[in-house]
Amino acid sequence: MFLQTLIPNLPISLGQLAFDVVGALGGIMIVYGVFLELERRQDLVFAVGAYALFVYALYIDSNLFAIVMLGFFIASTVEFIEIYVGLHKHSPEDLKRYKRMK
Repeated sequence: MFLQTLIPNLPISLGQLAFDVVGALGGIMIVYGVFLELERRQDLVFAVGAYALFVYALYIDSNLFAIVMLGFFIASTVEFIEIYVGLHKHSPEDLKRYKRMK
């Protein structure tokens, strides 16, 4: 009985397994994105991971989780587009201030 509470039930259908895998990969991508140095790649990995978790949240019918992941997806996508277009830049004063913060 003890292990039944720790180990979740295995998915019965292939569709359920697919949604579980999408959710797990989304979580892994968001954690991996934290360790990326290049901001452009970080935003792209965050956007893909947040979208995967948004799909999973819709599948498990969690409205709050879906809204949070949709917001994170939109924010990451907007910042990626700003970087790609050239609107998101750091001034030399910002870089000096960031170095002093260390």
